Amino acid sequence: MILKTFWRNKTTKQDKTAEIVNQIDSFKYKTNIETRFADFDMMGHVNNATYFTYMEIARAKYWKQAVQWDWKKTGVVIAHASLEYIVPVFPEDKISIYVRTSRIGKSSFDLEYLLIKMENGREVVCNKGKTVCVAFDYEAKTSTPIPEEEKNKMMIFEQLDNN
Repeated sequence: MILKTFWRNKTTKQDKTAEIVNQIDSFKYKTNIETRFADFDMMGHVNNATYFTYMEIARAKYWKQAVQWDWKKTGVVIAHASLEYIVPVFPEDKISIYVRTSRIGKSSFDLEYLLIKMENGREVVCNKGKTVCVAFDYEAKTSTPIPEEEKNKMMIFEQLDNN
């Protein structure tokens, strides 16, 4: 009688690793982020929830400096926010965030973020984020089309197609 063990012939599957795609060249806006003592958790790195605050800070600076969004006319609400963690940020790290508008629809648009730190003179991507932003009329309490002026500013700044 011949017994064959099939389980020994199976190949071991490797864990999936983060695919760090260097997309930094496609971002036109970058801002520095100052970390605070309260940003760090008991493990000694930036707490995962704090990255969304960093995205909010970068988003506000982007809208003010690159787009000059008129908040008196139209508000913006966040419909969806996501983040992919790649490497941790520690107290000694100097960090920055790149922001770009990657999609513009009728009443919503997508912002993408790359949080980076400097290591040995090169930028290392720590995480990638995305928010779906919706133009919002606070008086009517409903979404509204993106104002043409702001839409045009985003398209010109990001050099997006008119399609």
